[in-house]
Amino acid sequence: MITAFLLRSLDRKIIAAIAILLALAVLVPVLNLMTGPTNPLHIPTYIMALFGKYLTYALLALALDLVWGFCGILSLGHGAFFALGGYAMGMYLMRQIGSRGVYGDPILPDFMVFLNWKELPWFWYGFDKFWFAAMMVLLVPGLLAFVFGWFAFRSRVNGVYLSIITQAMTYALLLAFFRNDMGFGGNNGMTDFKEILGFSVQADGTRAALFAATAIFLALSLMIASAIVRSKFGKVLVGVRDAESRTRFLGYRVEHFKLLTFVVSAMMAGVAGALYVPQVGIINPGEFAPANSIEVVIWTAVGGRSTLIGPIIGAILVNGGKTIFTGLFPEFWLFALGGLFVLVTLLLPKGIVGTIGQYLPRRKPKTEATPPALKEERGDAKVQPAE
Repeated sequence: MITAFLLRSLDRKIIAAIAILLALAVLVPVLNLMTGPTNPLHIPTYIMALFGKYLTYALLALALDLVWGFCGILSLGHGAFFALGGYAMGMYLMRQIGSRGVYGDPILPDFMVFLNWKELPWFWYGFDKFWFAAMMVLLVPGLLAFVFGWFAFRSRVNGVYLSIITQAMTYALLLAFFRNDMGFGGNNGMTDFKEILGFSVQADGTRAALFAATAIFLALSLMIASAIVRSKFGKVLVGVRDAESRTRFLGYRVEHFKLLTFVVSAMMAGVAGALYVPQVGIINPGEFAPANSIEVVIWTAVGGRSTLIGPIIGAILVNGGKTIFTGLFPEFWLFALGGLFVLVTLLLPKGIVGTIGQYLPRRKPKTEATPPALKEERGDAKVQPAE
């Protein structure tokens, strides 16, 4: 039943995007592992890991598009959900180090030994098991989104006020995680990971598997997002976005629709953060920085808000440009990023994908054929003169 619901929501664009992602999940690891460095088709491991990071950003942008593009909630705090998912995965990876750390403690991570912690905090229990960490990747961002959204949406906080509150939430978490007594590594965060599921994090095979997992999760999330926005639930979301008061007067509990969408989006962002950490090798409070959440808005706007595919393209293009230009002109990159956002806002308000879609020919809906019997009745019918 769930599979049929997901498949019914797919159009040609979504199917093509999913097919490309699944092809990348297979092709890129194969070209990395099965070809030598001298082969012109070989993809180096660092390139694969870099592109895997881009795909996690694409998943984060897709999560934002679900609430901003289709529900009208401009969240400037999605970086918080991304970081919380990353910290949940980081805690699991730290527990896997065991006695191989600098201080050789089989239970306490190195930063706790350095700060003279005597025992493992209660909220670290269970993170030595992958299934528990995977559950926390979804539950922690989802619970925060539920609590935040419950109070914000019931209070009917909208527009710029909601955006400011989400950014304040992110900044509060940034300040909290910077503290050493929180038990999350303070300013330095968590790093020096050794293995995941028993495999070395630095091994080429593990990195290839992480890339494939990221591409597959992005394809699955795209399918889920498409199913949501093309369902009756999604039609109500668009109504909330375009005319919230009118939708409320029609009898819909608008806050419930907002809350569910916000929670689903937060969980998707948490998964993106969890896939990001083992590929990058570090997680620290800098991921909570409000500027990171604003960058996600730029990726979504550049690619095309309310298009699902657009944010994926925008995240990859903007971060690819960031990698190139920060190497060539590091002092000008922030100016270029700001200028890009201004130009897109003025010249391409619908983003790359939305603008291209305006000029593509649209298929006309098929008209149903008239039954022959009905044609004969219409042909034989005579117009009666008015009396």
